Amino acid sequence: MAPSTPLLTVRGSEGLYMVNGPPHFTESTVFPRVNIINVTNKGLLHSFDLPKTVCLEFSPKNTVLATWQPYTTSKDGTAGTPNLQLYDVKTGTCLKSFIQKKMQNWCPSWSEDENLCARNVNNEVHFFENNNFNTITNKLHLQKINDFVLSPGPQPCKVAVYVPGSKGAPSFVRLYQYPNFGGPHAALANKSFFKADKVTMLWNKKATAVLVIASTEVDKTGASYYGEQTLHYIATNGESAVVQLPKNGPIYDVVWNSSSTEFCAVYGFMPAKATIFNLKCDPVFDFGTGPRNAAYYNPHGHILVLAGFGNLRGQMEVWDVKNYKLISKPVASDSTYFAWCPDGEHILTATCAPRLRVNNGYKIWHYTGSVLHKYDVPSNGELWQVSWQPFLDGIFPAKTITYQAVPSEVPTEVPKVATAYRPPALRNKPITNSKLHEEEPPQNMKPQPGNDKPLSKTALKNQRKHEAKKAAKQEARSDKSPDLAATPAPQSTPRNTITQSTSGDPDIDKKIKNLKKKLKAIEQLKEQAATGKQLEKNQLEKIQKETALLQELEDLELGI
Repeated sequence: MAPSTPLLTVRGSEGLYMVNGPPHFTESTVFPRVNIINVTNKGLLHSFDLPKTVCLEFSPKNTVLATWQPYTTSKDGTAGTPNLQLYDVKTGTCLKSFIQKKMQNWCPSWSEDENLCARNVNNEVHFFENNNFNTITNKLHLQKINDFVLSPGPQPCKVAVYVPGSKGAPSFVRLYQYPNFGGPHAALANKSFFKADKVTMLWNKKATAVLVIASTEVDKTGASYYGEQTLHYIATNGESAVVQLPKNGPIYDVVWNSSSTEFCAVYGFMPAKATIFNLKCDPVFDFGTGPRNAAYYNPHGHILVLAGFGNLRGQMEVWDVKNYKLISKPVASDSTYFAWCPDGEHILTATCAPRLRVNNGYKIWHYTGSVLHKYDVPSNGELWQVSWQPFLDGIFPAKTITYQAVPSEVPTEVPKVATAYRPPALRNKPITNSKLHEEEPPQNMKPQPGNDKPLSKTALKNQRKHEAKKAAKQEARSDKSPDLAATPAPQSTPRNTITQSTSGDPDIDKKIKNLKKKLKAIEQLKEQAATGKQLEKNQLEKIQKETALLQELEDLELGI
């Protein structure tokens, strides 16, 4: 039977040990501090003599252990020995050894049921079935395959492959369903794009769509140190789209909701924006701007944490994404690691080495902002890794969200507020409230009753400018001619103040008509400029000709 609460595995300079989960947080006495343990019978399973191993990974059902060590060749130039080993966890025997020169994408990929295993070999994806690595059961061949990702969930398994562009040809991502790889129409969907040195492909939980973050190493416009990023959506039904992000800048994080019906993106120059999109790539809710660079849905998908880690202060925003209400805003300073507990209620944050070698430790929070447990590593020690015990979906049911902070015995820490630097010449003067950036508040982007589509921030701003300009004009007219202002003009009166006239000469009348048409166009351009619209060079030149056109019109009407 599964324990009532998940255990916490801690690894550091003090050794490897386990801690009981909430609400006790005591060290588990059942599990001794050993190097390799079996959490079922508490015994040592196997010991492998692999002193050069730097990477290891278990298969999804923990039946295979994959290990990788750096590839080396002999001094005489002959090929090196296989450096990727696959071990049967139950028996400890080596199932297969491969040569894997690059550390990038070293580990084979398994489907969740382990019926399929795949690895990228020389522009091909090789597939193995039922962990039989002596027989390649299928191959997916495309020129210069750079990366692939298997879909989660049950069979049939799908695979997303990425091929970088070359010689002016675009990069592309294609979706296939195993084992249908042959023929020109075998692909379920295809999305091509330029400006991609590398991509990150993210399947949703139901394996119906993939989000692709395409990145370039260098931003040729010079606007960003991080290069350029674009976000693309590809569905297994063939639909694809570019996700329009309303703020320029890097894409820090993209994450699917466990419902597979929406996703959240964190993007834009700081302060960054965060927006939830639906499967049509339309914005559903905009969280405004803030110091954030990461997003984390809880396992049940009804709570979202927006956080600013790394070079940011560690502020977290915990949101109820069913009602779009802010629950809490705790601060986890100097955090290098974040993880939701499988119960969907508790949060783990940690400061680990080598990312930070001082103030190492971890905290366990309730999503309402209370710190329930805190452990600080001694000043001469280090914390290397901490993680929750994994559980299958559905073990912990979702609970009703509460907004009141749960009680805690851990003393509340007041976060240190860093004061802004002030030059010596300003230190004895009053502090003025000035902001480098105007923060944008959260906004519900769902269409309201009676509106087909919500107005964007730019459209709302222009609308306000136009209304203010219109009100100012009416007020100015009222001041100049109060008698006329008291009498409303007939609705049929044209806006153009130029009156209609005929000279009796058809050619002159035609010229007058054309001049009035040009003057009306100039008036429209001036109105657009008044609302803040940027005019083109030829449009500005047209406005400059207004005086000459008025003079020419006056001469024609006077018969000069």
